[in-house]
Amino acid sequence: MTRDETADDTPADEQLLVLPDDLRHELKEPLGPIETDAERLLEAVDGPIIAVGDVVTYHLLEAGRQPDVALVDGRTKREAVDAEIREAVTAGASLEVTNPPAELAAPVVRALRRALAADEPTTILVDGEEDLVALPAIVAAPDGASVVYGQPDEGMVHVDVTDDHRQEMRDLLERFEGDTERFWALLEDAESNGE
Repeated sequence: MTRDETADDTPADEQLLVLPDDLRHELKEPLGPIETDAERLLEAVDGPIIAVGDVVTYHLLEAGRQPDVALVDGRTKREAVDAEIREAVTAGASLEVTNPPAELAAPVVRALRRALAADEPTTILVDGEEDLVALPAIVAAPDGASVVYGQPDEGMVHVDVTDDHRQEMRDLLERFEGDTERFWALLEDAESNGE
């Protein structure tokens, strides 16, 4: 496993965006349909899958589909996941990054871009919290991809990546506090940043 390293002079834990309190209630609403059966969810998937969350990733693996990109943090509903889930979802993790709760930091954005560009399935182990990465994943994922994340006590939210969903996430991310200009530069133009 490799730890993310920055290609410039900025610290590895650089804060980019912080979730403002007034947006928290909006993010509680699912961004797509909720499914409780991973096999049924997979029937509706026709392209790459980006899974955000340990339990979601575990259910997809149990249904026989390794996500093309998985982001896990060893926790669910702020509690540690059980050992079986942790072992299953972290086996073969290829990137390890830090991302504080309620933030989107530079290392996780870089790791997301790297994972989306990889030819092999990539698991990103996040020290901190991975929940908000679903938003930039929807923006950066290719056409036809699916982003799947957990909705606590309800199931898995399945978002088909479309231009409309990308624009909705862009608008939402613009309302975060922090350095949106640098965030977009890292998310959309990672190659020119030497990554």
